Amino acid sequence: MTEWTNPADRIAPTIVLVTGPSGAGRSTAINALEDLGFEVIDNLPLSLLPRLLEGPPPSRPLALGVDVRNRDFSTNALIEIIDALAARSDQAAQVLYLDAEEEVLVRRYSETRRRHPLAPAGPPLAGIMREKDLLVPIRARADVLIDTSDLSPHNLRAEIDRWFATGDGRQLGVTVHSFSYKRGLPRGMDIVFDCRFLRNPHWDEDLRALDGRDPAVAAYVAADARFDEFFDRVKGLIDMLLPAHTDEGKAHLSIGFGCTGGQHRSVVVAEQLASALAKDGWPVSKRHREMERRRGDAPAGKGQVT
Repeated sequence: MTEWTNPADRIAPTIVLVTGPSGAGRSTAINALEDLGFEVIDNLPLSLLPRLLEGPPPSRPLALGVDVRNRDFSTNALIEIIDALAARSDQAAQVLYLDAEEEVLVRRYSETRRRHPLAPAGPPLAGIMREKDLLVPIRARADVLIDTSDLSPHNLRAEIDRWFATGDGRQLGVTVHSFSYKRGLPRGMDIVFDCRFLRNPHWDEDLRALDGRDPAVAAYVAADARFDEFFDRVKGLIDMLLPAHTDEGKAHLSIGFGCTGGQHRSVVVAEQLASALAKDGWPVSKRHREMERRRGDAPAGKGQVT
């Protein structure tokens, strides 16, 4: 589940190039953009894209779906198109890249019984790995990168709506995550902070079953003598980094806070940072990975993202 706080307006791009590995959610994203008023063209041969882009600016935003199933697809050709879009001063273009973990993609192919376009006669994993290798340079050029591994189609559509709904101004967006180190770092993190040194509510029987959104848990963690200095230093660092990333043209920054179980300390700090950044006017989303898994919010239907 994703919670958005104080959304800020931004100038919507006139062209969005939607790509990523097969099964990561490109079709869902394309449909969501169409619902937002974009004109959608999917799987147009790459050789025809330059002719389309050389014409006059579209009367409404344009979403172009591109992946390895496009006729005459090549990584170099797609990079040239991205470079051409970036060089144009009369249009605002962005690359939206949908990604997912290999095991998630394998499960999605298994559930839908589809064959991978790069391995039609073999196991899907072979095609998935080959496709991911082909798209590495494209992924590096993404303006907006969304990992759909833990997203249901509904949550993915909400992410698309958040990034591409029209507005009057453009501002870097922030996602603040909490997680458990037992399950490893979430994919796509830009900055990660370890909260395991703070007081652990797990050892208080009255607090163990609660999570970091509960005022009693937040007060317990904040009572740690090191909490205020830690939070102030983190907030100061983020305050310095956000304008710098904005100046570099970055569209999104993911900040992670980890603790042992992903239920108490990391959630407290993530909640407080998200609230502070929202008060400062930044568009902020919050994701608490372990609580999502426990409630089943994120896994539900995630195999259906196409």
